[in-house]
Amino acid sequence: MRDRLDMTVTYAMHDALRRELRLLARATTRAGPDPRNVLRTAGWQLFRTALHAHHSAEDDALWPSLRQALHGHPLSLTRLEAIEAEHAVLARLLQMIDQALADPDVGLDLCGELTDSLVTGLRGHLRHEEEAVFPLVQSVLREEQWEHFGRVHARRVEADAAQILPWILDGAAEGTVAAVLAQLLPESAHRAYADRWRPAYAALDLWDTWADLTVTRF
Repeated sequence: MRDRLDMTVTYAMHDALRRELRLLARATTRAGPDPRNVLRTAGWQLFRTALHAHHSAEDDALWPSLRQALHGHPLSLTRLEAIEAEHAVLARLLQMIDQALADPDVGLDLCGELTDSLVTGLRGHLRHEEEAVFPLVQSVLREEQWEHFGRVHARRVEADAAQILPWILDGAAEGTVAAVLAQLLPESAHRAYADRWRPAYAALDLWDTWADLTVTRF
C-alpha cells in the first residue's frame, strides 16, 4: 500500500547513515593503533554534519508536530519520548567523541568504545524510528505538518548541500535521486548538482584511506 506521506528523503537519509556506519565500523578496525585517525577524516566530518542536520530538523520541526497530533494517546507519546531520548544520547556521544579528539590524554580504548557505542546506538535508533514512529507519522500527521518538516530539513541541509546531497544519494536508485533532488534542491540548481557537486564528491577521499573498501559512487 502506498504511503499517505512521501518519506523518500527521510528513508534516503537513513540509508546513507547506515552506509556510513558500515564504513565507519570497518574503517576503525583498519586504522592502526589509534582509532582517532578515522575520526579526523572527511568522511567523519561529512557524516557528522549530515546527522546533525537531520536530527536537528526532526527535533525542531517533526517531533513537536507529532507530539501535538498524539495528544491524548499516552502510549504513542511514550514511543515518541523514547526516540527523543535516543537523540539526546547520540548527541552526547558525539560531544564526548569531540572531547576525546581534542584531548591527547584520553585513552585509545575509550575513544574506540565511544565510536562503537555510536555505531551500535545509531543503528538501533534508525531501526526503532522506522518501526515505532514512522507508522505514527503516516497515521496522524497532517500533510501540511509533514511539508513543514520537509522545508526545515531542506534549510538545515542547504548550507552544505553541495556535499550532503551527493552524500545522501551515493549509490541510490535513479528514482530516489530524482525524488530527493526535487524535494531538497531548486530546479535551477540541478545542473550544478550534476556538473559540479557530484563529480567533486566522487573525487573525495572519505574513508578510503583507512577503510580499504570499494565504495559505490554513482
